[in-house]
Amino acid sequence: MNTRTLGNGLEVSPLGLGCMGMTGVYGAATDKAQMIKLIHDAHDRGVTFFDTAEAYGPFTNEELVGEALQPIRDQVVIATKFGFDIDLETGARRGGTDSRPERIKAVAEAALKRLKTDRIDLFYQHRVDRAVPIEDVAGAVKDLIAEGKVKHFGLSEAGVQTIRRAHAVQPVTAVQSEYSLFWRGPEADLLPALEELGIGFVPFSPLGAGFLTGRITQDTTFEDGDFRNLVPRFSPDARKANLALVDVIKGVADRKGATTAQVALAWLLARKPWIVPIPGTTKLHRLEENLGAASLELTASDLAEIDAETSKIEVQGERLPEAVLKMTGH
Repeated sequence: MNTRTLGNGLEVSPLGLGCMGMTGVYGAATDKAQMIKLIHDAHDRGVTFFDTAEAYGPFTNEELVGEALQPIRDQVVIATKFGFDIDLETGARRGGTDSRPERIKAVAEAALKRLKTDRIDLFYQHRVDRAVPIEDVAGAVKDLIAEGKVKHFGLSEAGVQTIRRAHAVQPVTAVQSEYSLFWRGPEADLLPALEELGIGFVPFSPLGAGFLTGRITQDTTFEDGDFRNLVPRFSPDARKANLALVDVIKGVADRKGATTAQVALAWLLARKPWIVPIPGTTKLHRLEENLGAASLELTASDLAEIDAETSKIEVQGERLPEAVLKMTGH
């Protein structure tokens, strides 16, 4: 695969690998040895960008990613995140956010150990902490960069003004937020601001938490522990209405000899050259399918058709549970 450049010259593969689901979230955690092999398989196929977080597990996802990538550490870019109130000893979630500078530095030290590395390539604030000025957050990461423990600063689910304030203290390399044909909220204000500031964009849930693959129907049941059971847009009625979106993508996919997932990812890649989606999977054949999007070219006519047809569809249901939406602020 070719490469793409996020902010501040950070070069990565055009598609990264979101590792969150390897230790739960979409149901039970998957076998560790299989996931280590899948991470190696991804790298063998050209993926150099791997996404994890302190909160995934907590801790177990970073440990998995660290163990998997240790043999090829200098060939990859590892992104992880801080910002939730988690007991650093036990991993117990205490609820809410915590981005106090001393906390950020303690999380970095702990993450370095779990990731079996001497530096974090991209360190995101996972959620904005309204109790801590973003300038203080950016200053703490700036200190870590000066010490060589962190290479790049990122923000997740942050608004434009927050991004501008942070960027003035420590240049932001990437912003991570949800973005797909299932959720196009970033287009109004966020993407123009990122282009202006020279910041890369890393869409998570680029396949709408699996919905845009076309393999989820009105009748699909999610196993216990799958967070989609709590998401309004995954209620049976919402799914029934939202399948119209999948039909549009499938029409283009059939014509291109591709899958709906590949078209959905190729659509994102076509938006801007500094967009790097991070689809997650626990299956090799899905990984290979997703990576096929990097070589799928959508013409101007294809893109116009997708925009015209999807603009007629109003997606039903909020993208996150109400309590989580309040935390993100948008």
